[in-house]
Amino acid sequence: MDIVIHPTYFPNIAHFVAMSQAENIVFEVADNFVKQTYRNRTYIYGANGKQTLNVPVVHSQKNRLLYKDVKIFNEEKWQLNHWKSLLSAYRTSPFFEYYEDELHPLFHTEETYILDFNMKCFEVVCGCLQLDVNTSNSKTFEKTVEGKLDLRHLVNAKKEQPQKFEQYTQVFSNKHGFIGNLSILDLLFNEGPNAINYLESQTLSL
Repeated sequence: MDIVIHPTYFPNIAHFVAMSQAENIVFEVADNFVKQTYRNRTYIYGANGKQTLNVPVVHSQKNRLLYKDVKIFNEEKWQLNHWKSLLSAYRTSPFFEYYEDELHPLFHTEETYILDFNMKCFEVVCGCLQLDVNTSNSKTFEKTVEGKLDLRHLVNAKKEQPQKFEQYTQVFSNKHGFIGNLSILDLLFNEGPNAINYLESQTLSL
């Protein structure tokens, strides 16, 4: 199965279920940037439940910008805040320390463009998962895709298709219950090396 999908900020479980089971992945990088999507946000499980991590970006007041041209607003100390949030949420999880050294540089090195940063995060996570994937980038935007499964709709944080993934143990599940389809980091910190087996065994609802 070949798929077309957006590179997002620490993709959620649905994205990684699709990517772990695909033969070839085409990343959509030729489209316009749209606000309130997973392009610059992800959800983790904090002490108070579902928590948003949002990467601030520089918006154009006139014309729509291409995704690849959108810059990160690094005036805000968002990387430090995100890292503190991850420490608070997951430092007691079984595998946080196991992956901490690989992830730490992502939150302590400035990146200019959100797309470049998302791709870097993706590569680091694939290394943690030991997931080997074939990827390429789109050259032009096509409204209709031929010969590939179009999963670009998964980028829409506000119009999510409910997913029926198996439950796994989460740090605060005794307080708020299981919260599904969070950032891949939630699965990684809680399931460790078993995360890849989990992803390959799940079925994506389209």
